[in-house]
Amino acid sequence: MKCTAPMHDGQEWCLQCGAGAPGSLGGTGWHSGAAALAIAVVLVLGAAAAGYAALSKGTPKARVLTTTVAQASTPATTTPAPAPPITPGATATLPKAKATLPLGAVKAPKIPLTAATPKASEKAAETKALAETKTTTPTRTTPSSSTPGRSGTRDETTSEETQQSAILLDTNAATPYNPYNYPASWFSDPSLAIDGDTSTAWTAQVNPASAPAMAEGLLIDLKARHKVAVLQLITSTPGMTVQVYGANGHTVPSSITDPAWIPLSAFKVVKKKNVRLKLRDSKKAFTYITLWISKAPESSIGTAEAPGHIDINEVQLFPTP
Repeated sequence: MKCTAPMHDGQEWCLQCGAGAPGSLGGTGWHSGAAALAIAVVLVLGAAAAGYAALSKGTPKARVLTTTVAQASTPATTTPAPAPPITPGATATLPKAKATLPLGAVKAPKIPLTAATPKASEKAAETKALAETKTTTPTRTTPSSSTPGRSGTRDETTSEETQQSAILLDTNAATPYNPYNYPASWFSDPSLAIDGDTSTAWTAQVNPASAPAMAEGLLIDLKARHKVAVLQLITSTPGMTVQVYGANGHTVPSSITDPAWIPLSAFKVVKKKNVRLKLRDSKKAFTYITLWISKAPESSIGTAEAPGHIDINEVQLFPTP
């Protein structure tokens, strides 16, 4: 022992200097201390190794858990990701296509429903009325001894005349006869009066300032001289006063009072929608025929804001047998 401190029985270490009692482990001296230190170092290293081994063994577990969690979460994040663009895109496109098709299919027929159908129905109704008027018009035989001047004022026909074919006219044979230079907008297309369709009509506006007097007509250029016996007139505005004139020459007379115009009928109030006017001088040939309108019916006068008009649905010329 290094000190003189007393030790009790069974005490292996001095409590003052730390020396071991003789015969104990601590009593071996520094060698014993070194051995104890070596043992302590070994224990510390072993503990460190065990701790490292424990940490090393725990890391793979954490990686396995991390990998497992990543694999479990990857489907969860990838599965909904493509779903939003596909599902909304398909849902948005289909309704639009379905909504567009019916609208296009409905609009296409609109066009015939709003433009063609009313005109066809109006034309059919007017044609029916004119046909009924035509069928109710009596056909009588004119005595051969009748005076030509008187027969020219009547709309009576012979059975021979009803079998005659009308003179074939060019499509541009009809023009407005407008010696007093009324505005061109007062007249519609004159070819509608010779197109063979009684549902169409050439119209001439009535001047409210001078109504019911009128001073205009429909001129027909025969292109060559023809003997004309009958003028058939179909109109949807009966009640007007008309007169038929004939002329020859290379140009149309500039005024209805020009001596070049020869009256082929007296003034006639057209009381029916379909009349046949027998003409005077049927043995003479004429190049120009004019249906002169001198007075409008009361129902066609109109007002300054809404002027009236007369209608000439069809004019046909029949040659002398």
